[in-house]
Amino acid sequence: VQLQASGGGLVQAGGSLRLSCAASGRPFSSFVMGWFRQAPGKEREFVAATSRNGGSTYSDSVKGRFTISRDNVKNMVYLQMNSLKPEDTAVYYCAARHSIAVAVITTGYDYWGQGTLVTVSS
Repeated sequence: VQLQASGGGLVQAGGSLRLSCAASGRPFSSFVMGWFRQAPGKEREFVAATSRNGGSTYSDSVKGRFTISRDNVKNMVYLQMNSLKPEDTAVYYCAARHSIAVAVITTGYDYWGQGTLVTVSS
C-alpha cells in the first residue's frame, strides 16, 4: 500500500492543524492506520492509531488534544491536532499495519508515508 501524508505547516502555539493521509494499492479497510512523529534528534514515537472499525488509541502526550479518524470509502486517515504546543513540532508520518490489532511501536507497521513537517512556534 502507498501512503501520502499532507497538511503540515507552521502554526502558533494553541492553534490547530489537520493532517491527512491518502492510501492506495490495497483494501484500506483491512489496515490499522497509525500516526507517528519524529522530532529532531529524537526517535520516532507513536501518536495515535485507528483500528479497522474506527476505534482509536492515543499516546498520553496528545490525548485530549488530537483526534484520529478514518474514511474507509475515501481511503483516508486524518489527524486533527488542537491546542498545539511547541513540543509537538516534528515530522509526522502515517503508517499502515495489516492486522486486526492496533500497535504502538514502529516495528508493528508494514508501510510508511513520506512524512509531513509540523512546526509549532511559541
